[in-house]
Amino acid sequence: MTLTLSVDEETVSRARERAAALGKSLDDLLRDYVEQLAKGGRDAWAEEFRRLSLHSGGHSRGQRWTREDAHERS
Repeated sequence: MTLTLSVDEETVSRARERAAALGKSLDDLLRDYVEQLAKGGRDAWAEEFRRLSLHSGGHSRGQRWTREDAHERS
C-alpha cells in the first residue's frame, strides 16, 4: 500500500540524513515505525529495548550518575 504524507522539505531532508546515518532509507524507517505501531506501538518498542539490553553485555557495576554528570561538558 502506498501512503502519502505532508511534511515540509527541510524536515524530510533532515530525516533522510538521519536515516542514512543509520544505514536505512527514510521509507524503511517509516515502514518499520508503522509496523511497530500496528503491533502494539510503545509496548513493542519497549520489549525490543529490553531484549537488546539483556543481550548487550553492558553493566554499570552499580555506578550512578547525577543529572549534572549526564550534562557535563568537557
